[in-house]
Amino acid sequence: MSHPPHLCYNIFTMSKYPTLNIETLLKAYSSDLHSPNGNGVNASRELIGKAYALAEKAHAGQKRSSGEPYVQHCLAVANILTEFNLDAPTIAAALLHDTLEDTTVTRSELKSQFGEEVTSLIEGVTKLGQFDQLDSKGERSYDERELESLRKMFLAMVDDPRVVLIKLADRLHNMRTLNALTEDRRQRIAQETLELFAPLANRLGIWQMKWELEDLGFRYLYPDKYKEIAALIDERRPNREDYIDEIIRKLQDKLIAEGIQSAEISGRPKHIYSIWKKMERKGGFDQVYDVRAVRVIVDTMAQCYAVLGIVHSMWQPIRGEFDDYIATPKDNFYQSLHTAVIADEGKTLEVQIRTPEMHRHAELGIAAHWRYKEGGKSDLKYEEKIKWFRQLMDFRSDISDPKEFVDSLRNDVFQDRVYVFTPKGKLIDLATGSTPIDFAYHIHTDVGDRCRGARVNGSLVPLDYQLQTGDRVEILTAKRGGPSRDWLNPNLGYVKTERARTKIKVWFKKQDREANIAQGRDILERELRRLSVEAMPHDAVAKLFNLDKVDDFLEKIGNNDISSQAIVSKVIEADRKANPPEEEPVNFVPPSKLEVSDLTVRGTGGMLTTLAPCCNPVPGDAIVGYVTRGRGVTVHKRNCVNVVHSRESERLIEVSWGSKQRTYPVTIKITAYDRDGLLRDVAAVITGGSVNMSSVNVTTNKNIATFLATLEIAGTSQLSTVMDRIERLPNIIEVRRQTS
Repeated sequence: MSHPPHLCYNIFTMSKYPTLNIETLLKAYSSDLHSPNGNGVNASRELIGKAYALAEKAHAGQKRSSGEPYVQHCLAVANILTEFNLDAPTIAAALLHDTLEDTTVTRSELKSQFGEEVTSLIEGVTKLGQFDQLDSKGERSYDERELESLRKMFLAMVDDPRVVLIKLADRLHNMRTLNALTEDRRQRIAQETLELFAPLANRLGIWQMKWELEDLGFRYLYPDKYKEIAALIDERRPNREDYIDEIIRKLQDKLIAEGIQSAEISGRPKHIYSIWKKMERKGGFDQVYDVRAVRVIVDTMAQCYAVLGIVHSMWQPIRGEFDDYIATPKDNFYQSLHTAVIADEGKTLEVQIRTPEMHRHAELGIAAHWRYKEGGKSDLKYEEKIKWFRQLMDFRSDISDPKEFVDSLRNDVFQDRVYVFTPKGKLIDLATGSTPIDFAYHIHTDVGDRCRGARVNGSLVPLDYQLQTGDRVEILTAKRGGPSRDWLNPNLGYVKTERARTKIKVWFKKQDREANIAQGRDILERELRRLSVEAMPHDAVAKLFNLDKVDDFLEKIGNNDISSQAIVSKVIEADRKANPPEEEPVNFVPPSKLEVSDLTVRGTGGMLTTLAPCCNPVPGDAIVGYVTRGRGVTVHKRNCVNVVHSRESERLIEVSWGSKQRTYPVTIKITAYDRDGLLRDVAAVITGGSVNMSSVNVTTNKNIATFLATLEIAGTSQLSTVMDRIERLPNIIEVRRQTS
């Protein structure tokens, strides 16, 4: 995995990977790094050779999609892991990682030849096929199988984190050879890699794997963007290399003059995916400060800070671009000093400063700790990392739903982090966007259940306050009681992490069934009323969720297994599919001669298009167009009375919502007890949700205010969010969609 010292690595120009053999693997493994005293190397080589012999025999005749012998994949995965100096059982398991699923080799054979340790590692990595749980048709979708596979794989990592290292190496080699697959499989695997596997490598601190997984995933998902950035880098490459060489020479001379003789300075490779992410965040290629970057490695922590001072004395530091990860390490134990400066010729330059030990952990992360394992040397930092890794997974064993489990990984484990402190100064890391409620449940389930308020930096804050790095958080608790159901409403922003969400659900599940049924009935009736479909029977809604018993359905709503958003989505979908004309059916003119309009609706290209005020259709509604004389096409809901009773069916044409229209008007009715500032507060909630209010009409009668507000919304989920937030305002009686 070595690359040019200060070049950005371009995957489009990488050469074909060489054919591997067992001699090459054993030569790489026999390095003194694996056993500093030479003890155990022969036994380890014998174990690895034995594993290869079985893998070669078991996979005989099997080919990969690329046409190469399957055993080449096994060798490649093992070879990747030798670069991390992993122990012999891990290398042996890597060679055999597909034997249980893809060959006739059995667990008992593996155990008799290699023992329990190697066999358990292989089982942890084995790709999972069919699972017990089936859908109504007796089969599961591919996506469900993938999610269940990931759930079981991540839980297996808790027992032995070496499983994740083999799995990451397996994924890395698959990504390197992705060209052999079909386009749809490449896209799916690349998306999964960027969303799950690269963030996992990052959380475990394995930078060497992280960057290549990211670049390969980015290459296959966004090839045009990849090529564009690669071209921007390549056209400036010669000048950049000369520039970096001169910077290194100047800095080396200065450090020697200041008494730091042994510093190692090198150009730091910058990778295409990370450049793209910074371009997205900072607004362009010219704002990416670390395309030109150097790394300084010195002997001690004190020298790190001395080098920082020297760098800042030579060049002007850029404000807001300094991070001290030595004093405050990242949650994956990464340590380094980062700074960006205006260097020679006014060009920006990033500088990283660290010790050799910090560098080893930065490159290899959790994998760095196996270097001396075979020698039996104790490693307290390794044990600390294993404890941290298990804490990541502690509550997830309670999540049986695969999609919810993988969502918890995306939201809690793989997202950017925020670092806050308890009143006693203990550092707590949470997903960015976490609230005091998330913090409370991180401390203890009981603290979360009894949370009633919070102080941040000494000041009271609302429970939906988003914590910032450096905040000192104090939770105010009641003596008894439980969480609020509002905390589970995603529109209200009380909870960010799946950890907190899961704990809240568990609390409500423990409550009395009848209370949950009653609560569920209230929630369901409120949502049906807001959608203006009060007449829809409860059993009809239950059937939308494949539930026959209404009480079971209401209980699931009451304990939040079924959310309000899910109800809204299902009911709107059912309403869209419904076609209930009372008299003659509507006959449509085929739109064969009509073009597609990307501005409003498809099927009406070149014609003026308006939305009918009589039924106010919104995205998600089933719609039909009515050709008017001199006014283009008016779009109605399919069940609009004016369409159903139309005697001019030849004027009706098929239309559908366009792909590029951003907002659509929808009218909501708000009923409230009148008070000063009511209209101001309603308008603030609407604009705060990034929604434009194009018109509003307010009438009052005996201290009751009625608003008819027309909003420009992007879809029904946004409408639901705005209505939820309006209902939270003081004096609000009811908010509902006005459909006629």
